[in-house]
Amino acid sequence: MTLFTNRRRFLQSGAALGAALAMPSLARAQDKRELVIVSFAGQLQEPHQWLARQMEAKHPGLTIRLVPSESQDVVAQIKASQGYSPYDAMPNGEPPHLIAIRDSYILPLDPAAVPNATKAVPAFVAKSKGYGIPASYSLIGIAYNTALVKTPPTAWKDLWDPQYKGQIGIPRASSNLGLGFLVAAAKTFGGSETDLTVGWEKLKELNPKVGRSPSQLLQMLEREEIVMAPIWNNDAAGAADKGLPIAFVKPAPGPIAVISFMSAVKGTRYPELVNEWMNAILSPEYQQKAAGAPYYFGPTIEGVEVPEAARAYTPATPEEVAALQTVDWSAIAAKRGAIVEEFDRLFAS
Repeated sequence: MTLFTNRRRFLQSGAALGAALAMPSLARAQDKRELVIVSFAGQLQEPHQWLARQMEAKHPGLTIRLVPSESQDVVAQIKASQGYSPYDAMPNGEPPHLIAIRDSYILPLDPAAVPNATKAVPAFVAKSKGYGIPASYSLIGIAYNTALVKTPPTAWKDLWDPQYKGQIGIPRASSNLGLGFLVAAAKTFGGSETDLTVGWEKLKELNPKVGRSPSQLLQMLEREEIVMAPIWNNDAAGAADKGLPIAFVKPAPGPIAVISFMSAVKGTRYPELVNEWMNAILSPEYQQKAAGAPYYFGPTIEGVEVPEAARAYTPATPEEVAALQTVDWSAIAAKRGAIVEEFDRLFAS
């Protein structure tokens, strides 16, 4: 064997060894994927963080980046993207979910790829309109100052008890909280989403004090400027957990449930991973974690046992779930601007 032959074989074997050594790096590079998911801000993001860690452990090389944003910037970036979207999945409350469907920047659900969707409450699934999954819900109920209200309210009608006139706080109708309460007022006294006249009359009858946000309403309760107010269950729970004299009631005939949907964004690079993410959100493990303190997200699948600490804020029995009221947002979406104008005209002072 000549020196030339030995050298040629050495180079060939070296090249083969180099290629073999390079292959794992190439595979690792190919496995590196980043799933970008719009999430909630602050502590409410923690259930998503928990789920992200579960999926990252299952898929070596996968990174899940949670973007805490509810701003219109996200929607603008999705609509402006050419080709792939900068985001892969996003949550939306019911009103923006309907807008996302109308504007075609989220994808229809593939039920075969998200088998846990069969476990979801059928009424919640119907509200998705075939897009995404019902991930959770929050409640609009009544918060009250326990130092001022000795007999807790039990029904929406209790807000109109004459002894509380001028002492009830209400949110602006520009928010889902305020609009949801307007609908609750209308339904309580015989109206509906398509007939809000009685709702307006009953709001005026309260002679209410207006809060710009849930946090302001809670501050007004703490400062004893008001005695009761419609509020989100999550916000009431957070205030009570801080030791404030605030309790929450799920009023009869039922609190208002506002559903949050998780959907795949049009142009996602990783639809199979988004489907896995949505399927995991509908797992009993995730749903029970999200239902517990300090998050108090309502479970959207059947058979989830709500933790004891959350039962004052979240329906825990089939009967409580069945009593939930919802809003037909599609019936009022077109006139939302006019509703806000009417509210500000009546209660601006």
